Amino acid sequence: MSPIVLIDMGNDITQAQRIMVQRRPELQFCRPGDPEAQHAEVAICWTPPPGSLGALPMLKLVHSVGAGADPIIREPSRPATLAVCRIVDPGHCQGMLEYVLWGVLHYHRQFDQILANHQRQHWQRLAQKPAQQTRVGVMGLGQLGKAAAVQLARLGFHTRGWARSAQQIDGVQTFAGSQLPAFLEGLDILVCLLPLTEHTRGILCAETFAQLAPGAVVINCGRGAHLRSADLQHALASGQLRAALLDVFETEPLAPDHSLWQTPGVTVTPHIASSASFEVIAEQILANIDRLEAGLPLLNTVDSQLGY
Repeated sequence: MSPIVLIDMGNDITQAQRIMVQRRPELQFCRPGDPEAQHAEVAICWTPPPGSLGALPMLKLVHSVGAGADPIIREPSRPATLAVCRIVDPGHCQGMLEYVLWGVLHYHRQFDQILANHQRQHWQRLAQKPAQQTRVGVMGLGQLGKAAAVQLARLGFHTRGWARSAQQIDGVQTFAGSQLPAFLEGLDILVCLLPLTEHTRGILCAETFAQLAPGAVVINCGRGAHLRSADLQHALASGQLRAALLDVFETEPLAPDHSLWQTPGVTVTPHIASSASFEVIAEQILANIDRLEAGLPLLNTVDSQLGY
């Protein structure tokens, strides 16, 4: 087969390439500037530079190394008919569930304030609030969001869920579409697990924060572009928000001089809420390479219009 072009070399791509070579020694890899890249039918990447996909005329498939493919979809030179696939790891749901539960419990049990008291060597027994008195909302009810909402409800939290289309989930009060204001009203903790679309970009904004309970918490492990950072910082400074746990950012890694690092109330985690193993990444890319060669439907394709 033709060479496979590796567009943006990061740790995930390097490790996946190593495993792919071990399993298929006959595979050949190249970089975009190599002459053989002009014959490549498959590209592997996460954040392709502008113009990089359009410069490879023989491409038939661009494979993301992550569960999302937003940077690929947004690459302006990408032909509209070019197939895009993403990674779907059965273990991804468990990792995300652990992250969300940790975040919700961290703020529900006021560990942020306890840790701040520790730094001041201040002993204070804070009042403990029953789970059923904490209103938690999950934005996005796909596989990950639904699993999170179900587990939060099982722990006794007053749990709401909101998605583009109506759903029914046992123990969860669900909302859809235009019912967003009713979903947001008075939430104590808002968890974003939405896909990134033209309708969800910037959804974590001043208007959204104003509808939450005073002193609410925002947890974003959806996409970085869901958040308007300036609005978040203003809401934290005014006291409308108490804290924010952020795992995703428009540009990653987050620059050392970015103001979010120093914003009181913000906790930054380096996109570690959940990720596929390198073995899973390699196996799924190899499977789609085989399917492309055999003329079979590809696995885990991304709808460019929906963004997922």
